[in-house]
Amino acid sequence: MPQAKRKISPLSRALFDTADTSATRYKAAPGINEKLVREISKQKNEPEWMLKKRLQGFELFKTTSLPSWGPDLTKLDLDKITYFVRPDTEESQTWEEVPAEIKKTFDKLGIPEAEKKALAGVGAQYDSDVVYHNLKKKWDERGVIFENMDVAVQKYPELVKKYFMTQCIPVNDHKFIMLHAAVWSGGTFIYVPKNVKVDLPLQAYFRMNAKGSGQFEHTLIIVDEGASLHYIEGCSAPRYGTSSLHAGCVEVFVHKNARMRYSSIENWSKDTYNLNTKRALVDEDAVMEWVNGNMGSGTTMLYPSSILRGRGARSDSLGIAFAGPGQNQDTGAKAIHAAPNTSSTIISKSISKDGGVNTFRGLIKIMPHATEVNASMVCDALLIGKKSVANTIPELKIKNEQVAVAHEARVGKIGEEEIFFLQSRGLNEAEATRLVVSGFIEPIIKALPVEYALELNKLIEMEMEGAVG
Repeated sequence: MPQAKRKISPLSRALFDTADTSATRYKAAPGINEKLVREISKQKNEPEWMLKKRLQGFELFKTTSLPSWGPDLTKLDLDKITYFVRPDTEESQTWEEVPAEIKKTFDKLGIPEAEKKALAGVGAQYDSDVVYHNLKKKWDERGVIFENMDVAVQKYPELVKKYFMTQCIPVNDHKFIMLHAAVWSGGTFIYVPKNVKVDLPLQAYFRMNAKGSGQFEHTLIIVDEGASLHYIEGCSAPRYGTSSLHAGCVEVFVHKNARMRYSSIENWSKDTYNLNTKRALVDEDAVMEWVNGNMGSGTTMLYPSSILRGRGARSDSLGIAFAGPGQNQDTGAKAIHAAPNTSSTIISKSISKDGGVNTFRGLIKIMPHATEVNASMVCDALLIGKKSVANTIPELKIKNEQVAVAHEARVGKIGEEEIFFLQSRGLNEAEATRLVVSGFIEPIIKALPVEYALELNKLIEMEMEGAVG
């Protein structure tokens, strides 16, 4: 009996689509210079302090070298990237008002359907601009702010100025943050007031649609004392055969007794260099959770980080990375313990198939005054096919003796015995392999809301079958 054709998931289907550029209002020439930086700021009508921050980033970017470690970035020609592409539309709060050409793309990605699910609000960015943003009235009335980052600069200037690229991720952090500071556009701003617990997730979706372009959205989330939030991020880009760049920035502030979960499914095309930076500052008795699914992009460097600066703060990081032929996924997580009685867990799983390269980089750093710390790091790697690679690079920097720290790493292949056993129960080889992989990634799947768990499962199944990229 012929096997039924598997339904292609929206995030995966997006990789086969080409962009409709008829909806483009403004597209800068490739390359970056001071004139472009000033033009971006002018078009967004930004205050002087933001322009100064952009120019500071640009000057630092010009004189800073590419990272000397990790994947080879020398083939990324930054002079050929288009850094600013604006769709021909203004931001809308009703889906009907989004232009037909753009709506067609997001319809394929399931954005309208996502909003009908159990979500407190949805945002959608197309190239350099947010085209749709909506927060349910219930949360607006309770003081929750969920805005396009560009809009937030105008509406909440003092709040944004206090947090934007100051304490968490400074402008001089590394070369691609310097670049981000110079050309950032769009993104998400969230503020959850004291003791407000948002019991439905907020979601944002980022689509990089123009050929040879870059996307530099900025996400700034502030969860005030005693509050809680779950934020979900999805990303995709079509294939063109020419390099694209994603260098977003995520800054999260989790204040005293607050709780934050940041879930992300990043499925850029193999044309894309995904050089994203995510970091959280976690205060007294607060909890930060990172859940990450990374696949699709040809080259990835991504290490969600938590700085535990308050007594009793906690961080949990759970990630899965998939690397198929021609992919180099350099991922991991960091936990910096800067206060006593803090705790952290880092769990990373990777699948390398048919020559794909996965590298895990994990860091647990415990400062001299951070006593009574509990921390653990676990890395599991699964190899499928010939020439696949899995590297583990854990780093433990422990500055005092009053701590309990554990690390373990496991690398293995799917055994012939497992496949034989499952085939003896009526499965063919492909079905047996999928079942083993499903068991391997189960902890990550369990940590996601059911709709996104199903989506991630579909993505990995399609990667296993070589249908994506």
